[in-house]
Amino acid sequence: MDLSIQALIMGLVQGLTEFLPVSSSGHLILVPWLFGWKDPFIDSLAFSVMLHMGTLLALLVYFWRDWLKLIPAGLATIRDRSFKGDPDRKMAWLIAVATIPAILVGPIFNDTVEAWVREPARVALMLCVGAAILWLADRWGSKAREMGSLTFRGAFGIGVAQVLALVPGISRSGISISAGLFQGLNREAAARFSFLMATPVVAGAGLWEARKILTHQAGVNPSAHLILIGFVAAAVSGLLAIHFMLEFLKRQPLTIFVVYRV
Repeated sequence: MDLSIQALIMGLVQGLTEFLPVSSSGHLILVPWLFGWKDPFIDSLAFSVMLHMGTLLALLVYFWRDWLKLIPAGLATIRDRSFKGDPDRKMAWLIAVATIPAILVGPIFNDTVEAWVREPARVALMLCVGAAILWLADRWGSKAREMGSLTFRGAFGIGVAQVLALVPGISRSGISISAGLFQGLNREAAARFSFLMATPVVAGAGLWEARKILTHQAGVNPSAHLILIGFVAAAVSGLLAIHFMLEFLKRQPLTIFVVYRV
């Protein structure tokens, strides 16, 4: 199959599975394996990082109004040393607290975990483990709280859970939505907080890994046209997936994703 088509398919897969709780990293390992694709760049972590930057663009486009409020609110909190009863100020710092575990753990263990689990059978196992967690969270969570009721301890707990997504097959959105549900958030609130906290995490991880490409440490030769195709496909499909997920969770449980993962 032509490499441009492979890049397009991988971009579409990344954009859809980054925001559906089914593990984008797991799919980026399994799809080439299923189709027998052997190109070292298509199957590389470097290409995966560029696809993640496409989904970062989707996050920024979808939530730009939120960030135009949250960033100034967060800075105002530093200036005034007070939340002043402003929910945007609190939310900005809840997101900041939730990113701390990823900042501390990601750069140290990301490559090690990826190397150990980057194998189809192990990804399949982790997909089932993540399915069980998602099913339990949706079954046991009270789903009675809105996003603004989240505490700083709760936000940090969601951030700790998100670290588990370093393991391909677990799913960043799946594990963070599950953590929110376990704390009583309703499905839409859990997903929205998951997507907002993903923005700085994906940006940081993308920049961290992109330096390897720029300094030729990635072990592959970057292909500009394949990166562009995958990036655009991931951004467009990611934007659609965010909208679908938030609307879907207003009315439906997570059962379909649990079944799909298994």
